[in-house]
Amino acid sequence: MKPDPHPKGATYDEADLLRRARTVRARAYAPYSHFRVGAVIVTDDGQVFEGVNVENASYRMTTCAEQSAIAGMISAGVRRPIVAVAVVGDGDDPCTPCGACRQTIYEFGPQATVYSSGDAGRPLVTLITDLLPHGFGPKRLSQGQS
Repeated sequence: MKPDPHPKGATYDEADLLRRARTVRARAYAPYSHFRVGAVIVTDDGQVFEGVNVENASYRMTTCAEQSAIAGMISAGVRRPIVAVAVVGDGDDPCTPCGACRQTIYEFGPQATVYSSGDAGRPLVTLITDLLPHGFGPKRLSQGQS
């Protein structure tokens, strides 16, 4: 299924989201991998949140850009569904969210459109459900509660 460029009537410009993600990427803290990532998320009411990857000498403690943006949204008290995520990483190829980020995006935007890009070429545009088929979410978790 081809993603709806503006699901649920949200208004945003995907090219602008990718530009913003590319710009915010410069603030990433990546002294170990030297792979900087910027992310921008949009909620269904048009609110925008930015994030960058923040590395740690203990790689397991690293925070991804998408999770950083979502944490900012939650910290601001926003609980609206995410409808769009733009992710830009270093290099020419599209930078798709890692597995953990796919799960986190699914949690807050189970119908989100994901725009993945690098420094060259056209972005890869996919639905989160195509990146994370059969995602485990709140609905499934509630089935274990009686």
